[in-house]
Amino acid sequence: MALIQTDAVVLHAFSYLESSRILRLATRDAGVVAVLAKGARRASRRFGTAVDLFAEGQAQFYAKPGRDLHTLAGFDVTRSRPSLAADLGRFTAASAVAELMLRFGRDDAEPSLYEALVTALDRIGLAPRGETREAGLAGAWHLVAELGFGPTIAECAECHTPVPLDRPAAFSHPAGGTLCDLCARMAGLRRLLPAPARLSLHEWLRGAESATPLDDPAARAHQRLLREFLREHLTDGRPMRALEAWEGERWNSPASAAVPEGGRGLA
Repeated sequence: MALIQTDAVVLHAFSYLESSRILRLATRDAGVVAVLAKGARRASRRFGTAVDLFAEGQAQFYAKPGRDLHTLAGFDVTRSRPSLAADLGRFTAASAVAELMLRFGRDDAEPSLYEALVTALDRIGLAPRGETREAGLAGAWHLVAELGFGPTIAECAECHTPVPLDRPAAFSHPAGGTLCDLCARMAGLRRLLPAPARLSLHEWLRGAESATPLDDPAARAHQRLLREFLREHLTDGRPMRALEAWEGERWNSPASAAVPEGGRGLA
């Protein structure tokens, strides 16, 4: 067995037998892995806060060739992210991002994907209470892009004609993104994205934060767009329960009243 030491984040944890826990980790150098934390449920808490959800640090584990479950030797926590558990809006947004990573992340070293995850969790944890959905949307779309399935926004997904970001455009899930006027007329099911919504998507996909604030209807429309796109391109037939729970809640932004009606969302 090889001893692997790598940066890691705890994305899922559950009890195993009387004294242990199984953790699913996103790691910088080994992708998504499952490890057995022996004795983690004992009163002494051998691994301390390492078994807490969204904890980040240096993991050491023994990798067993040909096995899906490895043995955790140690976990030195550098960040515990208590703010994600202190607010339901932050927790559901972080859980949706974690579910996306767990479902579609691979067991290979993907440093850029790992960095996208860490950035997403940090932004969600720091987001004001009324802006957690925007932080979650930014993180989720950035992960989709790093996984290699990001939709095209600035050009037509069919003919690659540039489509300026300062105007509305059709969006097709089956086609994989924006459509020019000609391709939109020939397409089947599609929806119209206003210019601000397209600009937000363009920023999120490249890992930036949107400069355009979202009111409640716009944020919910963006969540729906994300769910529909994932169902078209990424899901394996199983429901994404964390994403559904996040989308199903209403988090009213205190700043929403200041956003001009009809100018910030999706059609």
